[in-house]
Amino acid sequence: MGKWTRRGFIGAGLLGGGALVVGVAIRPGQRAPELAPFVADGDETLVNAFVKIDANNHITAIVAHSEMGQGAQTALTQMLADEMDADWDNVSFMEAPAEDGYANGPMARGFILPDPQIPKVLIPTLDGALQKVSEMIHLQITGGSTSIRATGVFGMRVAGAAAREMLMTAAAETWQVPLAELTTENSHILHAASNKRAPYAEFAEQAASYTPPNDPTLKTPDQFKIMGTSRPRRDIPAKVDGTAQFGMDASVEGMKYATIMAAPVFGATLESVDDSAARAMPGVVDVVTLDDAVAVVADGYWQAKQALAKVKPTWSRTDNDLQSTQGIFEQFDRDLRAARDSGESNDDLSIGDADAVIAGAGNVIERSYRVPYLAHSCMEPMNALAHVTDQGCEIWTGSQNPLGFRYSVADALEIDAEQVTFHNFQMGGGFGRRATPDYAIQAAKISRASGHPVKLIWSREEDVRHDHYRPAFTSTFRAVLADNGKPEAWDNLYVDKHEPAEAPHIPYAVPHQKVHYIDSKTHVPFGPWRSVDHSQHGFFTESFIDELAYEAGQDPYQYRRSLLSDQPRLLKVLDETAAKADWDTPLGPNRGRGISLQQSFGSIVGEVVEVTVDGSDVSVDRVVVVVDAGYAVSPDGMVAQMESGVVYGLSAALHGEINIEQGQVVEGNFDTYSALRMNEMPVIETHIINSLEAWGGAGEPGTPGIAPALTNAIFAATGKRIRELPLSRFELDSLA
Repeated sequence: MGKWTRRGFIGAGLLGGGALVVGVAIRPGQRAPELAPFVADGDETLVNAFVKIDANNHITAIVAHSEMGQGAQTALTQMLADEMDADWDNVSFMEAPAEDGYANGPMARGFILPDPQIPKVLIPTLDGALQKVSEMIHLQITGGSTSIRATGVFGMRVAGAAAREMLMTAAAETWQVPLAELTTENSHILHAASNKRAPYAEFAEQAASYTPPNDPTLKTPDQFKIMGTSRPRRDIPAKVDGTAQFGMDASVEGMKYATIMAAPVFGATLESVDDSAARAMPGVVDVVTLDDAVAVVADGYWQAKQALAKVKPTWSRTDNDLQSTQGIFEQFDRDLRAARDSGESNDDLSIGDADAVIAGAGNVIERSYRVPYLAHSCMEPMNALAHVTDQGCEIWTGSQNPLGFRYSVADALEIDAEQVTFHNFQMGGGFGRRATPDYAIQAAKISRASGHPVKLIWSREEDVRHDHYRPAFTSTFRAVLADNGKPEAWDNLYVDKHEPAEAPHIPYAVPHQKVHYIDSKTHVPFGPWRSVDHSQHGFFTESFIDELAYEAGQDPYQYRRSLLSDQPRLLKVLDETAAKADWDTPLGPNRGRGISLQQSFGSIVGEVVEVTVDGSDVSVDRVVVVVDAGYAVSPDGMVAQMESGVVYGLSAALHGEINIEQGQVVEGNFDTYSALRMNEMPVIETHIINSLEAWGGAGEPGTPGIAPALTNAIFAATGKRIRELPLSRFELDSLA
């Protein structure tokens, strides 16, 4: 979604048509009949697009988000069930199919216009337009922490409330009683005056004939019974007993296995290949060449992998063959200096006149920070099973954007999307990587070339060396402090702006701010990585504000506090973080605390890290997290996501680094691209603030603040400032 500005998205949506949708209908009338063939069987009635009820009064929520360990499908079902007054013990969910009708319009609504105070008269046109454009761009993505704050708020809650109103209307007509006299509880409708009580199922078929209301009455938090409670996740039992199906588990009769080797230098192509030795090996079925890769198809994965090692490809030469990490950062530095010298850059944010203040200052504080490329390193490597025939393509894999994958595969095969059947599976990690369809496209092309159903499995080395990486960044800062130590001017020039647009912006009251950037492109492919640009800019901005606090001779917590007097919600999170972390309690020798504050994806997260430094060894002892996401639909889920975000970000800060030499990635497996080990795991304490402000996300906001809190803690313990990640590249006891 990075290419979609809010203005562009709205414009495209209005051109797409003014049809009706609130996650329930895309035109006046009921959408359920056209969607029922994809999701309803036997005695099930699709009441609206996201709700079906069977004859036994079992309710199924249809969720337009993928499962990759985050638990969103359960939380979204809680939102729908609560608004329906459903019996939670008799509610389940299913994932929405990769069909146009299940493009995620509510997610688009949350992304473009999250303000719920839109005049009701405009809601049908607005939501209809956004549904149309969501279908046009095949939007069914799970990412950006949009599940709860977008799909949940504008989709699942509305669909649940609409279904309840439709069922009550059907009951009122059947019983010939006033609608106002009816109440609901535990998936039943009650009429106290006549002592009637009946399950929702009795009225499902009649309700399904109505036009769903586009602005049903939603509950207030004091009325919640299921939201705000920690219900056991419905996906966990199958993961415990081994019945959960991941992409790697997909299987069809007669399938073969494949593994692949892509050009080691990004942008290179396959010129020729000597595959004679591979073809002579037992179990080898075929050797398939693609534009930039070669794959071996065999009876088993190990046979394919062994044969691939015998293949001798010749790759084209490129201008990037001598590129290196050092050269890339030198390019960044050179381009940044040129922009400073020429004054030519791209505006990001401008408040006041930072240039004038800096030009007239006697003391300008200047700092530069950098972060490396990072891989996603999902525990389940990329894989997909595809079967291409004359009739079309069937594909089985785990994807963060099933509908988008379906269209991408169709485009790659040059067939109609209607000829592609897509089966989505759970994912052993996503973090943004499984929003890119390269591996599914490869599987489809290999199947077509070999004539077999083929399960493509990337080796771990392929997974690390042909990722779509979090970009390497360099960010430079200049600041001027007033007599009271507060920043008077803030100038931030960095390389390459991606998304979200607000990632480099700070919440602190600085009267003169200039945030700007330059484009400094490299040949390394990039893609969304957990918390996207917030993960880099969080480290940059929260490191620099910490340095300014020390330059001013002030406590870093109190310094931040003094700059947030007009931001009560942020201030509350900051104060609670310091209090829960015992900020003012002294630590022993070689120990330190660091603090950070981040606002991202609609949520505010404060973090404090405690470390012990022994020579060059850093022990992360404790992490305190305070999160205000407006409202925690599932408190246990919120805690788990904060812990997950901390672990992912801490792993990157301590160890994560993708290096380029001779144009290609050096690292290949966990021996060279390390992850946080169990013995390195700190105690994590998470505290939730339910401010009841606009609801935010949980999957990503825990990540951006961990790296700066960690390096700020190391400075507090040692007086040594870390401005480049990961920590593993430094010998702390040798730093000045």
